[in-house]
Amino acid sequence: MLFGCQVVLAHEISPSVADLQIDDKNITLNIELNAESFVARIDLQSLDNTDNTENANDYDLYRAMDPAQLEQAFRMYWPEMSRKLQIKAPDALTLELISITVPPTGNTDLPRKSEINIGANAATDLSAVIVSWPADYGALIVRQQRVDSPYTGYIEGGGSTEPIYASGGAERNAWQSFLYYIPVGFAHIIPKGLDHILFVLGLYFLATAFKPLVLQISVFTLAHTITLIMGALGWVSVSAAVVEPLIAASIVFVAVENIFTHTLHKWRLLLIFFFGLLHGLGFAGVLGEFGLPTGQFVPALLGFNVGVEVGQLAVIAVVFFAVGVWFRERDWYRRVVVVPASFVIALVGGWWFFERVFFGG
Repeated sequence: MLFGCQVVLAHEISPSVADLQIDDKNITLNIELNAESFVARIDLQSLDNTDNTENANDYDLYRAMDPAQLEQAFRMYWPEMSRKLQIKAPDALTLELISITVPPTGNTDLPRKSEINIGANAATDLSAVIVSWPADYGALIVRQQRVDSPYTGYIEGGGSTEPIYASGGAERNAWQSFLYYIPVGFAHIIPKGLDHILFVLGLYFLATAFKPLVLQISVFTLAHTITLIMGALGWVSVSAAVVEPLIAASIVFVAVENIFTHTLHKWRLLLIFFFGLLHGLGFAGVLGEFGLPTGQFVPALLGFNVGVEVGQLAVIAVVFFAVGVWFRERDWYRRVVVVPASFVIALVGGWWFFERVFFGG
C-alpha cells in the first residue's frame, strides 16, 4: 500500500476543464488539460494516477519537454484526438486545433496544465450542440460561456453532455443540480480521495463501539462542511501548499494515536474538528476546478457535500462488514487488525507529508 501510494498526489489525475462558446455558425472550445497524458496515450478513465500505467515512462519523457517540444508532440497527436473528440450539431463537425499554450517545464514531479483552443464551423446557424468526450480521456468539466442560464456539466470519459443551447437555458434547476452533484462528490471520496479515505479509516479503527464512531464522524462532517461552504463561496482561501501537507499530517496523527490509545479523549474530538476544517478546504479546492453553476450554487454545493458524506459512510460500511462485524469483539482484534492497519496508514500519511512539503506534491 505504501509503495502504491508514494506519488499519488504528484501524478494524480484531475478532470480536464472545457469552456464552450457558441456564436452563430462558430464554436470554440478552450480545454485546460494535462497534454502529456494525452500524447502518451494514457487511459485516464481507468486510472487514479499516471504511475499505474505501462506508458508511465513515455509520460515522464513528455513532462520533461520544454513548451516548444511538447507543443510539437501534441500537434502530431492532434489528428488522433480530432477523430475521437466529437462535437455534434446534430451531425459531427470538423474540428480544428487553433492553438496550444504550454507552460514552462518547471518541476517535473508536478503535473502542468496546458490549454488548447479548438474551433469548428457549421453550415448553418447553431441552435444546440452535444460534446462527446472519449472514453480514455478521463473526466471533463464543460462550462458554457457568455449566455444567460449557461450549461455546466461534469462527464466521465465515454460520456456526452446534454444538448447545450446557443442561446443558453440549459442550466439545471435546483433539484436537478442537487442530484447531479451527489455522484460528483461521491467520486471524490471513492475512488479519488485516498487521503480522505485513510483519515476516515483512522477514525474508524479507534472506535470499538458505535457511539464513539458516530461522534467522531459527526464532528468531522460538521467541520469540513463549514470550510467547504466558506471556501466555495470565496470567504476563505488557503494555499494547497499549506492545506495538503496538513491533511497528510492529520492522517498520521489519528493513525499513530490509534496505536497508543484505546479510548476516545475529548481533546481528540477538538483535533478532529480542526482536521475536518482542513479537509473541507481540500474539498473546496476541488470545487474550485469545477466552477459550480452560479444560478444553482447552493443546491450543487449541498449535493456535492452529500456525495462526500455518502462516500465516507460507504468506506466505513465496507470496512465494518469486512472485519468489524466478524472480529471486533475478539481479544486479538486490536493487536492483529487495528495496530497493523494504523501503522500502515501512518506510513502512507507520513510519506505524503514529506512529499508535499519537500516536493510540492
